Amino acid sequence: MDYPGNLFVVAAPSGAGKSSLVNALRELDSHVQPSVSHTTRPPRGQEKHGREYFFVSAGEFDQMVLGDAFVEWANVHGHRYGTSKKAIEDRIAHGADVILEIDWQGALQIKRIFTNAVLIFILPPSWEELRLRLERRGEDAPEVIETRLRNAEAELSQAKEFDFVIINELFERALFDLKAIVHAQRLKYVSQRRARAATFRALGI
Repeated sequence: MDYPGNLFVVAAPSGAGKSSLVNALRELDSHVQPSVSHTTRPPRGQEKHGREYFFVSAGEFDQMVLGDAFVEWANVHGHRYGTSKKAIEDRIAHGADVILEIDWQGALQIKRIFTNAVLIFILPPSWEELRLRLERRGEDAPEVIETRLRNAEAELSQAKEFDFVIINELFERALFDLKAIVHAQRLKYVSQRRARAATFRALGI
């Protein structure tokens, strides 16, 4: 189905800066809205239920899977994450631009359902920098960091399946690139025709 809003899907290995970039974009562009995912992992730091994620039990997640409530769900680092199809549809149907932060598996699943979705992959500038960022974050034990780095090898190999790739070496440059992708998508013919239908009708095109 064609929707007046755009759907942007951002994926990256842990530590590449995906969340920081998306949060900075949302501060600059109020038209970009999040779609809050469900997860079985516990909250980290200052995270709150309904803001960063909907934190649910394994049983609650199972019921949502059985009820076909998710457009995608995946097991990542030992926890499950899912994206509600209805939450996405409601927002883009009303003309909002929705941005999702999910893993590469979920991104490819979403593309099969929302064919107009724009997939964006965030790369670190090097393995050394990725390790440093994970260590500086101070949230994970050394063995968890090693697991995340091993998983990153498989994750990075999927970048070729995405529409755009941003290398997050300098944060300001990476944020500029992310803004440019969003703006360019809004200027595509099909997007402009959806968003400014009255103008197109008035011009007879």
